[in-house]
Order: sequence, then C-alpha cells, then structure tokens
Amino acid sequence: MTDQQAAGNAIREAVAEIVGRKVKDNEAIVSSGLIDSLAVLKLISKIEQKLGVRIPPNNLQPDDFDTVEITLETLERVAAKA
Repeated sequence: MTDQQAAGNAIREAVAEIVGRKVKDNEAIVSSGLIDSLAVLKLISKIEQKLGVRIPPNNLQPDDFDTVEITLETLERVAAKA
C-alpha cells in the first residue's frame, strides 16, 4: 500500500466516523451541508491522529475538505510545503 492509498483510507475512515456512514470519494460533504465548519475541525483532528501528521490551519478553508479527493489533494499540498 502506498502512502497515498494509506492517506486515502485514513481520510475515508475519518469522514465515515464524522458523517456516520461511508461516502463516495467525490461526494460533497461540506458544501452539501452533510458536515458543518465545527465538524471540519473534528475531521482535521481525526486525520491528524490517524496519519500522525500536523495540518496547519493557515490558508485552509472548509472547501479544502469538501470531498475525500479534495482532502487528499489538500494533504499533499500541505505536505509539499512542509
């Protein structure tokens, strides 16, 4: 399993824990109202715990976590800056 696959799995698990069900990788969770801004913070915390990473809040918006795919892109972008 690659790092990207592991990250994708961790994101899927974290989203499922917050939403209460599995979601498709391209299913909108923020813009659809499935989760709110407080839940986005919980999602970030869960992802950090699962992956052992720190996601700095600088320049991040709730839309950066709108889908599993976008969240994975956001993590890659944040990691590239680290």
